[in-house]
Amino acid sequence: MSLAPPVPASARVLCVGLNYRAHAAEGGFRAPEHPTLFGRWTASLSVDGVPVPVPANEPGLDWEGEVVAVVGARLCDADEKEAEAAVLGYAVFNDLTARTAQKLTAQWTLGKNADRSGPIGPVVTADEVGSLSDGLRLVTRVNGETVQDGNTRDMVFGVPELLSRISATLTLHPGDLVATGTPEGVGYVRTPPRLLRSGDVVEVEADRLGTLRTPVTDASARSGA
Repeated sequence: MSLAPPVPASARVLCVGLNYRAHAAEGGFRAPEHPTLFGRWTASLSVDGVPVPVPANEPGLDWEGEVVAVVGARLCDADEKEAEAAVLGYAVFNDLTARTAQKLTAQWTLGKNADRSGPIGPVVTADEVGSLSDGLRLVTRVNGETVQDGNTRDMVFGVPELLSRISATLTLHPGDLVATGTPEGVGYVRTPPRLLRSGDVVEVEADRLGTLRTPVTDASARSGA
């Protein structure tokens, strides 16, 4: 039996950039006044243990440990109370990023959709997790070394506000995902920059959600994508 990402084929994967105050600051940005949204296709998603290839034109991939919210009910012009009640659950996620492609233009789509670059863990129901505003510790490790150690209390926009704002423009449906952003500690802002290369192993762990482990391999593995 093989695992598959916990989403229907029709799901939208909406990701929120710069949604942790410390992460925005480390990149030289102010905390945004409105959520910075970009999309992933479900084809970019993978699961625990699946190797992710580094594209040949990239020096490596950057890690972005996150928590993703899974929508469990239709939301259209929802208020925050309705939006919070519609969350089915949460999962740990790694928004692995091809920075060279991302920085080619102001649009991030290409850099955020490399093959198998969106590993996601099992969904844990919202009643088991509680509110992210209460604080979940979120840790990313590379080859056992901690590179991110954040907490969801640092989020600029909480999940109810995110879902409410999104639903004002597009209707959310059961199975849609909203990746809530990453804390400080990504690789490209370091001196010198540090990126994931073939042979590395990256792990993302969140309180009550478990650990997601992803080995990194070279571009030859793309032949099976």
